[in-house]
Amino acid sequence: MSKVISYLMEQVKFFRAASCISIFALMLTVQGCSSPNVLSYQNERPQLNLKEFFNGEVKAWGIFTDRNGEVIKRFTVLMQCSWVGDEGVLDEKFLYSDGTQQQRIWKLKDLGGGSYQGTADDVIGFANGKSSGNALQWKYILSLPVDNNTWEVQFEDWMYQIDEKVMLNKARMSKWGIYLGEVTLSFSKESPVAKKQNQ
Repeated sequence: MSKVISYLMEQVKFFRAASCISIFALMLTVQGCSSPNVLSYQNERPQLNLKEFFNGEVKAWGIFTDRNGEVIKRFTVLMQCSWVGDEGVLDEKFLYSDGTQQQRIWKLKDLGGGSYQGTADDVIGFANGKSSGNALQWKYILSLPVDNNTWEVQFEDWMYQIDEKVMLNKARMSKWGIYLGEVTLSFSKESPVAKKQNQ
């Protein structure tokens, strides 16, 4: 994880050192590339149901890539997920390729109509999500420790349910509207029938 944070720190320092004119021009270019509308996936199937997929044990494998597409870090995630009514808890345990570990506990709320809201200890304010068809768009600001300070990095996640057992996630990271890199994950959920047969 330290390698990822060091990379982000270097990128932020680079952009802070750049001239105001260069940053402004770059930000205008980035802002011109708008995100797709989640409603454009409304006819795609299977229908994404966050409460159904993230319920029980879910495993994930992921990579972090920098702005040039180079893989900076690999990791696995073991998730224990549960829901009581419209409120859910996603307990994520990360194991990175350098041996470091991390835990993040999401507390989610189903607001109805495909809208979700979430909190976690290292998330600034609320994370807000909207689902349609087989897709979910999830936006939040993550607080990352850098030396004796913290950097607030914007995340925009796009999650796509492939079938009842597989979901893909692509998270775009940025600061001041400037693209920093991406996190790509593949989630795997064991079906109830297969789990029963393995017991």
